[in-house]
Amino acid sequence: MTLEVRRIVTGHNEFGMGIIVSDEKLSAVSRGLGANISGCEIWSTTSMPVDNSMEAEAAQRGGFVKKYNYVSSGQGTTVRIVEWAPGHAMFWHRTETVDYSIVLSSEIDVEFDSGQVVTMNRATSSSCAA
Repeated sequence: MTLEVRRIVTGHNEFGMGIIVSDEKLSAVSRGLGANISGCEIWSTTSMPVDNSMEAEAAQRGGFVKKYNYVSSGQGTTVRIVEWAPGHAMFWHRTETVDYSIVLSSEIDVEFDSGQVVTMNRATSSSCAA
């Protein structure tokens, strides 16, 4: 799998003007769920409201799930892009977060423990789980 994501982080200089803080390419890494699923952690925050200071920036760009399915305290946010290869085995999971799913290409079947199944694709790709 060859997923690469360009992450551009903006901020403000000492005069309050908008600037680019970083512009980098992220390569997907294994999500630890099998050989056919990988992803990039784009950004994470540990609390709300978010600390947008330069001091907090390194921790926020660090991302990566630390406990269960959330980062740090579970009171913040995580943005990730995940690539599921065809044929990846289904697995059940439940999160303690609000999860957003947006299909960028192809399609995926999502089956719920209630037995309901929905096929998500680019045209129908909005999902939110609480």
